[in-house]
Amino acid sequence: MSSGRVRTRRAALGLALTVAAATALTGCSALGSDSSNASSNGGGLEKSKIKVSIMPTTDLGPFWLAMDGGYFKSEGLEVEQVVAKSGQESMQKAIAGEVDIALSTYTPFFIAKSKDTDIQLVADGTSVNAKSNAIVTVPNSPVKTVNDLKGRRIAITAKNTASDILTKSVMKDHGVDFTGVQWTLVTLPNMAAALKNNEVDAAYMPEPMLTQAAKTVGATPVIDINTGASQDFPLTGYGSMTKWVQGNPKTLAAFQRAMKKATSDAINDRSKVEPLLVKYAKIDEDTAKLLTLPGYGSVLDARRLQRVPDLLLQMGVITSKVDAAPMIAPQATS
Repeated sequence: MSSGRVRTRRAALGLALTVAAATALTGCSALGSDSSNASSNGGGLEKSKIKVSIMPTTDLGPFWLAMDGGYFKSEGLEVEQVVAKSGQESMQKAIAGEVDIALSTYTPFFIAKSKDTDIQLVADGTSVNAKSNAIVTVPNSPVKTVNDLKGRRIAITAKNTASDILTKSVMKDHGVDFTGVQWTLVTLPNMAAALKNNEVDAAYMPEPMLTQAAKTVGATPVIDINTGASQDFPLTGYGSMTKWVQGNPKTLAAFQRAMKKATSDAINDRSKVEPLLVKYAKIDEDTAKLLTLPGYGSVLDARRLQRVPDLLLQMGVITSKVDAAPMIAPQATS
């Protein structure tokens, strides 16, 4: 056999061994990795399973669409929702480390920041829309107009949440003194019953509770929240502790991408949201079709969000200015 043919065979054998070794290494790598940590864009996530605390309101339309529509799954995420009674409680779950991300009205986030809590905003949720949030009453209540709210019993979910601050803001806009109001803490699902049983004279309600209460107890709006200083007001968003944000940048980006796509689809096609409200908010199909959806959003805008701490400062809830821009976590670019 000639030396040239020997060299050719040796070269071919070496190439085959190299390919086999590479294949084996690749196979080991694939077997050794957690496939659930791989998002659709190929980046491994720090966490493939996360917990998000929520309240069962229409604000969650895009979130539920991301869950049921496979948006989170396509990003390599498995998301567990944890129900909270109020935005304040939801945020506290994130602070305590019980959940990774929390949905809340924006006011608790900014109040916490004013007290040096190291928290960041990671995704937008909703803004107030006309007829999506209102102060309501029932026919046998002494409250008929916004002026009648003075000194009355008003149901809110928790102090310093949107239900508290926006009710006070609307009253202030109409020159109604709220210092003598008896603020009564009631969970959202129980507000209609509290009105019916004369436990309160009025209540702050978002959808779907607004439409449900109209059907079950004859609740009627005293005044729409989408007025004056609270018109188009940034209402809800998602927050997380800075330590979690910094330790899980790929997981956060995956969450943001899924929410951005789901939000866009929810805005463009209401029919995708309605069955999810029936499933998760526990309302009937007729209510889902009748209710007013909030203004959905996913991308955080510092100038828009600055309205929240500015109103809190104006209302005396916080004593020094809080800047929204530094609170915004890095946003996914695609």
